[in-house]
Amino acid sequence: MNDDLYNYLWLPILIFFSRLFDVTLGTIRHIFIAKGYKRIVPMLGFVEVLIWIIVVKQILNGINTWPCYIAWAGGFAAGNYVGLIIEERIALGMQIIRIITNLDHAPLVEALSKSNHGVTILDAAGSKGPVKLIFTIVKRENVQDIEDIIHEHNPSAFYSVEDVKDTSMGVFRSRGERNKFARWLFSIRKAK
Repeated sequence: MNDDLYNYLWLPILIFFSRLFDVTLGTIRHIFIAKGYKRIVPMLGFVEVLIWIIVVKQILNGINTWPCYIAWAGGFAAGNYVGLIIEERIALGMQIIRIITNLDHAPLVEALSKSNHGVTILDAAGSKGPVKLIFTIVKRENVQDIEDIIHEHNPSAFYSVEDVKDTSMGVFRSRGERNKFARWLFSIRKAK
């Protein structure tokens, strides 16, 4: 009975949470690779693989119970979800917001400028006539602020948001000072 309790309850719980943790790290690691955060990726990869090897060793030691398999798959699925949620909360990186409007753009541009966001404006032609293209590059944590400003000053404007891997110069809202280690860890270095 003791072995059954271990094989059908405790081991599946251990496998689920181990997979949850290692897949969460893997998901975040992949996102950091795409964003160019080179210093933190090896550390995440080391911990991720270490956990994976420990869990696989337990599985390959002859455990053939269906709860272990369900726990393995469930931990994988949950780890993907949790990794994306964590990455969304961390909100590292920059994003470009492209705003297209055929209405008076002055109040929107003024509100963006007042909130310390750089703005570039271009004249363009849309399918129904002249439009203004308004570009701003912001820290990802500030995207919701920009969306709120758009909805307040030009609710019918079309806008899109995309990741930006790197920037040079520009006007950005200042953020609270990070500690030196965090700045170093999350700095993006270009390959030479």
